[in-house]
Amino acid sequence: MIWKARPHVSVAPGTSRHPYFPERGNEGYWAEHYELTLDYRVGANRLRASAVVSAFATARLEAFTLDLADALRVTAVTVDGVPARFTHGRDKLRVVPARGLHEGTLFVVEVRYGGNPSPVPSRWGGLGWEQLTDGVIVASQPTGAPSWFPCNDHPGDKSTYRVTVTTGSAYAVAANGRLAARRRGASTTTWVYEQAEPMATYLASVQIGRYQVTEVAGPVPQRLLHPARLASRVRADFARQGQMIALFTELFGPYPFASYTAVVADDDLEIPVEAQGMSIFGRNHVDGRRGEERLVAHELAHQWFGNSLTLGSWSEIWLHEGFAAYAEWLWSEASGGETADTLAGRWHRRLAELPQDFPLADPGPRRLFDDRVYKRGALTLHALRRTLGDDAFFALLREWTTTYQHGTVSTAQFTRLAARHAATPLTPLFTAWLHADRLPPLPARRAGGGARRTRP
Repeated sequence: MIWKARPHVSVAPGTSRHPYFPERGNEGYWAEHYELTLDYRVGANRLRASAVVSAFATARLEAFTLDLADALRVTAVTVDGVPARFTHGRDKLRVVPARGLHEGTLFVVEVRYGGNPSPVPSRWGGLGWEQLTDGVIVASQPTGAPSWFPCNDHPGDKSTYRVTVTTGSAYAVAANGRLAARRRGASTTTWVYEQAEPMATYLASVQIGRYQVTEVAGPVPQRLLHPARLASRVRADFARQGQMIALFTELFGPYPFASYTAVVADDDLEIPVEAQGMSIFGRNHVDGRRGEERLVAHELAHQWFGNSLTLGSWSEIWLHEGFAAYAEWLWSEASGGETADTLAGRWHRRLAELPQDFPLADPGPRRLFDDRVYKRGALTLHALRRTLGDDAFFALLREWTTTYQHGTVSTAQFTRLAARHAATPLTPLFTAWLHADRLPPLPARRAGGGARRTRP
């Protein structure tokens, strides 16, 4: 069992469930470690599984709940090895242990379950475990994790993981973290992954497909998983990913995980999606001409902003998407494309023509993935860069990722840290860009600030 210190946590689901998704998250405990054992048959979409959740009680518990989709059937629950009573409905698994748990108690709950997993519904479509034409994709942001395992589905509750997947030997399996073991049987193969760095539930992911594995050169170990017939396209489109990692390491600080995996599914996907230490693309995102390279940069940047530094409240999504969108501009600027200044000017003009009816720091659940959040977030960072100058701005970003590495972050923490890098108060800038509906003008560039360019 792994027990870990919780770094930099600022929001506890046991004391504050977020109003964006009040049905998610559970009171009275923190999940510390998940051990998931999955036996999955691709053709039948049949899952047999167990989840061992190690947790810490933050209050006395006579009962507690876990988030788990109703599509999955629970067959047994134990708490500290003793059978427990349970009920399951409305995507909540309610557990009554044989004896109450005292505040401060470390306890272990094991859930045995199975069935035909399917995405959980949301305003953005199905989320979580989803069948592909021949395989599986798991894309859970923001509330899809209960589609495949019982959990405390709150972004502020980050835990370590060990995920074991057994499936047909014709398929490759990717999950978060380090591949610790792979054992081949008569017709199935078991894959074991260990995620040592704390991870939010929505970032936990399993990808299953008939994939070829390509190793990519770069400053950290990188793998591409893709259909064999798309090998040349994938290698061309991801050829500069190692140089992106080098650039982002210079600008943002060290890459926060041991390795990085990019998966290209053999299906069309609406958008790529990030998981911890991994990103998932559709076959429609590769053309062999780097036509979607900005998306490669965007998903890679989420390893710093979103996966290592994870919001504690979904209202602060700009801390993920604004930073990743700005990383697209930084890559363009550094690799000989359009500068961030040029891109900022263009997007400012476009946003000025659109409705300005929400504050960036609290857009509301309906606008969580509105493109205006992404682009205004990037513009906010560009405005800050112009105000501070390049040296202070990038020093701020490196301190931000170092101070809160693998932790939970908030807008207030970022603005307080930024103030330490400024010669004049930043309150007017942040009030205008983060908390007012109206789009403010971009500030003039500070004298001496210039674009950073490399030659990938």
